[in-house]
Amino acid sequence: MASKLEFYSLYLTRFVDNLGYVAILTLLPAYINLLDPSGVAIGVFVSALGIGRTVAGVPLGWAADRYDKRALLLGSLVVSALAFVVYGLVETTTGLIVARTIQGLGSVGAGMVALALVGELAPETERANYIGKFNAWRLAAGIVGTLGVGAVFEYTGFTPIFAVLIALGLLAMAGIWWSIDADETTVEGIAYFDLAVNRRILTISSFRVQYAVAMTLVQTWIPIYVGVTVAKGGLGLASIAVGAVLAAEKVTNMLFQPYTGGLSDRYGRALFIFVGGGVYGLVALVIPFTPALGVLAPLTLTIPLFGTLPPVFFVALALNALLGVADSFREPASMALFADEGKGSGITSSFGIRGIVWRPGAILAPLVGGYVMSTYGIDWVFYIGGVAALSGILVFYGVLSVRHGPRALRQW
Repeated sequence: MASKLEFYSLYLTRFVDNLGYVAILTLLPAYINLLDPSGVAIGVFVSALGIGRTVAGVPLGWAADRYDKRALLLGSLVVSALAFVVYGLVETTTGLIVARTIQGLGSVGAGMVALALVGELAPETERANYIGKFNAWRLAAGIVGTLGVGAVFEYTGFTPIFAVLIALGLLAMAGIWWSIDADETTVEGIAYFDLAVNRRILTISSFRVQYAVAMTLVQTWIPIYVGVTVAKGGLGLASIAVGAVLAAEKVTNMLFQPYTGGLSDRYGRALFIFVGGGVYGLVALVIPFTPALGVLAPLTLTIPLFGTLPPVFFVALALNALLGVADSFREPASMALFADEGKGSGITSSFGIRGIVWRPGAILAPLVGGYVMSTYGIDWVFYIGGVAALSGILVFYGVLSVRHGPRALRQW
């Protein structure tokens, strides 16, 4: 039985990785003001993290299944620490892009390999529960980063923030080195080939391909919708309101994931994926009706220095909180399913496939969203996102029923 220290070391790893991700997004405007990069350079910077993750994903997944996961995770944390050092020394746009790429290389290990270790160490009957806790630490980092990094930067500048990230990374490394034994699991050959034709993985992939479009559109356009002016189709709320709405999704997701993960261990993975994806799609379809719903919720809140928050703020806050609840049903169940299928045959590679399946939708969705917003209006972005989620669960249910029987939704 794995010790609590093993899991807390892995949880801290995930916390540091996501805190670093959120911190850089928060500090990006400051870097832009400092370095004055071109629009093309900013675009390259945004893509650099994904490029680093893509380059490292498949080989790292193979190596983690073939060799020692602990050693590779420690190496990934060293790479992440190096990225934060480079961020602290950045003086040019090129340096910023290099730091972002290095961060992407290290982030794969801090996410995928750490998740694989959680999946291996967790008891089979509680796997989704432990994965839910792992994700909760990631979401907690998002809350801390969203609400805290900007305020700290105003008082301290760049260097102390990166120093804290490096210190937390070293603490996670010490915990992993001390508590986790060297991994003796060895998977011969290339596990990706066998897992790519695994029937359950193919079935869940029929959902993830479409859900990636839904979630990317909704998460990307929620802050745009809340913050842009009414003339442009948004709610025109202040930046503090945008931050609060974004935090609401993370808070509910963080609080519910360990509990819903435990329920999926008891009642089946597929059912929770189906319910979570379906509710997410339905809530997405309601988002464009926020102004109309605001008329039914005559609540206001006055904050010194920021003014009065109107009723639509509370509606947007509630809807985004519901999105967090919906995704808390789906995410740990989905991750646990990939862990179930990869356990003993290539668990890191299984999570690697999970990421690969997600990537096309995540890349294409922003391009579609931008076109739809400029051509038809921002509301249609959420309509497409909601339909993509609902289409995903219907295809998932259809494939599940045909390949695994009509009762598979309750048996997986």
